[in-house]
Amino acid sequence: MFKRSSKWDVKAVILVALIGIIMGVVYTYGFNNLYNLSKLALLPTGYAPVMDMIFSGLWFMAAPLAMYFVPTAGSGTIGEVLASIVEMTIGGQWGALTVLEGLIQGAANEIGFFPKKKRYINFSWASVLTGAFFANLGAYIPQYFLYDWYKYSFNLQVAMFIAGIVSALLFDGVLVKLITNLFDRILKPELA
Repeated sequence: MFKRSSKWDVKAVILVALIGIIMGVVYTYGFNNLYNLSKLALLPTGYAPVMDMIFSGLWFMAAPLAMYFVPTAGSGTIGEVLASIVEMTIGGQWGALTVLEGLIQGAANEIGFFPKKKRYINFSWASVLTGAFFANLGAYIPQYFLYDWYKYSFNLQVAMFIAGIVSALLFDGVLVKLITNLFDRILKPELA
């Protein structure tokens, strides 16, 4: 029987590390390549920056997955930071900035769960979707200034912001919750 442990023990550390490693590889060799091809296709339209936000929710997924398997404060942040370190180390295109973004995204994702341990344990739709919303907001604000998005037209900025919210809710929220529901059905985890 699989047990979701809300205590930091060796098993929990290994599980969060594995999630970070797997998601870092998926980010680098899966999502980044799809993103680059899609953004290239949109270059002639002038809306290529929207692609930054359409894919953003995919890069937030390590945090809620880590919080599902290790339902305790900090697991999402650690899972996302480890994923970003792996992504950077194996050739992610954003370099060391990836780690800062991973830290912000992971911590912001935990807003949907923190400070109540019960929220981590229950892993409800409300917590997951709230975490996804704040992960998007946490990612959007620094990128807005780092990448000079404020220089874009107002319409493009609005399109990017809306695309980011939809992406986060869809991928980091709904998709992750559906995946964890499958784990619940298949593994029937107990809480340790």
